[in-house]
Amino acid sequence: MMIEIERKFLVTSEAFKKEAFSEKRIKQGYLSSVPERTVRVRTKGDRGFLTIKGASNESGLSRFEWEKEITVEEAENLLLLCEKGTIDKTRFEVKVHGHVYEIDVFYGENKGLIMAEIELLSETQAFEKPSWLGQEVTGDKRYYNSYLSCNPYIHW
Repeated sequence: MMIEIERKFLVTSEAFKKEAFSEKRIKQGYLSSVPERTVRVRTKGDRGFLTIKGASNESGLSRFEWEKEITVEEAENLLLLCEKGTIDKTRFEVKVHGHVYEIDVFYGENKGLIMAEIELLSETQAFEKPSWLGQEVTGDKRYYNSYLSCNPYIHW
């Protein structure tokens, strides 16, 4: 079974940018944003993706995830069919003691939000927290991209 285990954190400074080994612009929308099954379409640089995610478990740490790479043209066409509200962000990747943090800097109606995610092998796996990592928001549905697409950060 394809289970994603991740923790999410707010980011307190942009110091991570000088540590980043990757930076890509992401645009994404949702064909379905219901919590039981989100269907996401994404362009990430010059690549396209279709992703289906199930509901999170009680802790918010784990959920089913299936992803398939599609052409960027297919993704751009599917984005036209998506629900109202698009996510626009730049993703930076930073390696910290063997783990990769994905840090998203949001634009548009989610401007001002900077969030980091770390994928883990188990819900109890230990990891080192860099100095720029702030409050944990794992399981807080307001920080799910599907929620942000319908309820932008600037309106909170």
